[in-house]
Amino acid sequence: MAENTISSSPPKKRKYNWRKMKLNWQLYLLLAPGIIYFLVFKYYPMYGVQIAFKDFRAIDGIFGSAWVGFDHFIRFFDSYYFWDLIKNTLGINLYGLALFPISIIVALALNELRDSKFKKTAQTITYAPHFISIVVFSGMIIAFLDPATGIINNFIQLLGFEPINFMTEPGWFKSIFVWSNEWQNLGWGAIIYLAALAGVDPQLHEAAKIDGATRLQRIWYINIPSILPTIIILLILNMGNMMSIGFEKILLLQNELNLESSQVIQTYVYESGLLHGQYSYSTAVGLFNSVINFLILIFFNRLARRTGTSLW
Repeated sequence: MAENTISSSPPKKRKYNWRKMKLNWQLYLLLAPGIIYFLVFKYYPMYGVQIAFKDFRAIDGIFGSAWVGFDHFIRFFDSYYFWDLIKNTLGINLYGLALFPISIIVALALNELRDSKFKKTAQTITYAPHFISIVVFSGMIIAFLDPATGIINNFIQLLGFEPINFMTEPGWFKSIFVWSNEWQNLGWGAIIYLAALAGVDPQLHEAAKIDGATRLQRIWYINIPSILPTIIILLILNMGNMMSIGFEKILLLQNELNLESSQVIQTYVYESGLLHGQYSYSTAVGLFNSVINFLILIFFNRLARRTGTSLW
């Protein structure tokens, strides 16, 4: 009795088309600096994350240090300042997220301007603060809010009120940080939306005008739906940084008197790691922060996928 045997041969591995690579070598050459940058500065340093699970000693090196498991994470979770750090970090980010629509409104307003000269002037004024150094910008904020010579307190005194020492009162810190950040990045954030609005088909507006739609109706039913995918993508990216804040500006505006509101995870990692030399502990805190950001990013990306727009 003859048995029907099916000769199964393993699938051949696809060989890379080196000829195609040679033909497009210029594109790969342009891509190379970006790949090298991420490999050297983003992926290669990841091997150092293991010190979060070790009692790192410089004399023993990363691989020679003893494993301690999750001891550093437990120490952070049990610390009395854990919830204060979470509250301050999330509080500042949620405050900033509440101002997310302002850039959209500015972009929609600039897009409706018909006087080109005035439009360019308005754009320049809104873009300019973005190009000011963080150090200089923070110095400007401190100078403006100075209780003796600051322009803000001079105006308050003109109204008949007592000057306010904004930088030493914890209750004012979040508002100062968030609103100054919005002022600095307002115009730059609007650029992306303006670029998206430039792709709106003018015939849609012409048809809407013929149908009797007002300007506000055209903005609501044509412009906003057209830039909605861009809004969603930027919102996802912002949510992915929910546990991260601009470290430099926080540190520059921070002082001993407003520490109650200004101490966030990033400044705490800097203080415990670089100033106090607790490298393993600070790495554990930073790793915890990164993992939470990653999980938030995945969650909101999956949530946004229901709208048909997502990062992946």
